[in-house]
Amino acid sequence: MPNDQPFHFHTERRLVELAGRQAANLQELRDLVAEVPGSSIFYHTHHLFLSHNLSRHVVYNQFAIWAHEAIQEPALSEKLAAIEIYAFTSIRQLREELLRVIDEHMSAPNFELRQAPRDNLFHFCQSKSFIFPTGVTAWTVPEFFEHLRHISRLSLYFHFLEARLRLERKTNDFSAWLEGRGETQLARAIDALDPYSMDLEGLKSKILALGAQHERPVA
Repeated sequence: MPNDQPFHFHTERRLVELAGRQAANLQELRDLVAEVPGSSIFYHTHHLFLSHNLSRHVVYNQFAIWAHEAIQEPALSEKLAAIEIYAFTSIRQLREELLRVIDEHMSAPNFELRQAPRDNLFHFCQSKSFIFPTGVTAWTVPEFFEHLRHISRLSLYFHFLEARLRLERKTNDFSAWLEGRGETQLARAIDALDPYSMDLEGLKSKILALGAQHERPVA
């Protein structure tokens, strides 16, 4: 990102729709994970994270929840929930890891294919994001952190999570801009934050704390 460009804060609105695909057992889930659009994979691994202020102990991954509740596979649920989503830079990589975990589980000698109750099938959804400028622009690093205090959860979610994974950017938008401003150490510290270990308000607080620490004069 050119170092003479301001940071334009954006926000998003999303349209969620049923994808017309459903799974009644793990084999069907596996086959559909392999072929549904990337927007569906993103939705089912991130929707709960955006919708609620969840504690770090709550599973965000809807595949893991369904494996535990619908087909009584607690071991698989734990493996799916343990996937480090922030380690991936694309939906393709995340999809491949989901498939690897499911395939490994189904290859066990004692694996038994269980059917989900009819009222608890896995219904695949997909979402389309519409990105809008907020009209808020930062020209300097102090101005950036001042505006960051007031942006919405949706704006934070877009710049820190969605832009990186769904749009396959190498880092979050904040760190990319700060890097362009020559703030390499601060950019890397923010990029090292794991957003999946906290809720969005906690993430914002962590970023602001790093900004305040950076601006604090050395005694």
